[in-house]
Amino acid sequence: MNNGVRNSSRPRVTRAVATLGALCLLPLAGCASADPTPTADGPAAAFSPVPQKADSPITVWADATRVPGVKAYQKAHPDVKMKIVTYSGDANGANDLQTKVQLFDRTGSGWPDVAFSANVNDATWASQGRTPYAAPVNRDIVPKSTLSGFADGALDPCVFNGDTYCVRNDLAQNVLWYDKKLMDAFGYTVPTTWEEYEALGEKVAKEHPGHVVGTAGDSYTPEVYFWASRCPASTVTGGRKVTVNLKDPKCTRMARLLDRLIAKGSVSKDTVFSAGFVKNKADKVLMLPGPSWYGQVLFHSTFKTPAGRMAAAAPLKFAGDTTNYTGSVGGGLWFISSHSRNLKAASDLVTWMTTSDDYQATAGTYPASRKAATAWLANQARTGYFAGDIGGTLQQAAEQVWPGWSATRYSQEAIYASTVVPALNSGKSLTDTLGDWQTAITDKATSLGYTVER
Repeated sequence: MNNGVRNSSRPRVTRAVATLGALCLLPLAGCASADPTPTADGPAAAFSPVPQKADSPITVWADATRVPGVKAYQKAHPDVKMKIVTYSGDANGANDLQTKVQLFDRTGSGWPDVAFSANVNDATWASQGRTPYAAPVNRDIVPKSTLSGFADGALDPCVFNGDTYCVRNDLAQNVLWYDKKLMDAFGYTVPTTWEEYEALGEKVAKEHPGHVVGTAGDSYTPEVYFWASRCPASTVTGGRKVTVNLKDPKCTRMARLLDRLIAKGSVSKDTVFSAGFVKNKADKVLMLPGPSWYGQVLFHSTFKTPAGRMAAAAPLKFAGDTTNYTGSVGGGLWFISSHSRNLKAASDLVTWMTTSDDYQATAGTYPASRKAATAWLANQARTGYFAGDIGGTLQQAAEQVWPGWSATRYSQEAIYASTVVPALNSGKSLTDTLGDWQTAITDKATSLGYTVER
């Protein structure tokens, strides 16, 4: 483990049959060592809990999506005294939790005992400082047996200096979604490589103009395409050192591929959530690389795609690559405060929220817990929405997230949205924009204290 960073650079052995997991990227375990090491924010102190009081009430901050689960826990555990606060969950680039924690650090009180964040990068600050906000849950706060039940790689964004500072709620591994009804009607075969994907995209543009096989206008396009290509857009190598090299062949090959399909018209420059795309393109999506939550959130709820059409195929690889790597778009975190006077109650809640079938089996996103993921996939199968069983594909993809894309204090999505998307809409190509994108990442990283290497 490098100073101050999660173990994001070690190679991973991909299993033929997954239990779930991915994201040493984004998300695990297996990187812990007993002794904390100094960080760029100062040496990490040995964790010593504040005096505990068994019946002390706990304050829980969660977003609107997670609050019903917290209330369900409260109903099932009436002896636990709890105050529930609904907040943004740091979704869509918000930094409300960090801002409030900084205030509480100054005043010496107010920290929530438990907090949910939809921003995987929040662990990069919550784990730092002489008294980090987040408690190291691996230090007899959350049982080791519980932590070992999470997908391989799932907790990696939580691991800093050998300690685990959060618990992963869900995963968002990317797969290749496709409309089986359209694919069969057009007589096409689902691609297994990016080269086959490009060839099919060109064929679609010629034979079925108006249909799409992907989008490049979403803020998380880097996580879908460039992460899967193993592009070193942000690889933390130690402390505050990060490698940013968008001129690497693994970046340029994906940029050129997307440029060619954008020019043909089968990759849209729009975002899948825009009103125009939903109205004009939702029923013309032949294929769409994207996260596991696309199934229910995008196709079912947003696009209203009829049941029995959408299926999931394994992540693609480039010819010559030996492993199908993929990226990830999201996956929430639960923090337990190092200031909590009732760590046991806080741990019980977080454990229930992340592993209980009573909650996770019917959640909207793929659980990070292996056991909960099994129940979740069974529930997905029972809905009858998908064209066949998607369980094996999602489980295997969870083990294939490339570990070389690191959580950082800056948002790749925000930089892509402000730098690359406007350039695409003005007529520039992705290839021509790589230099500006490189500069934007470098400038932001440098402003936050990173040393940028190429």
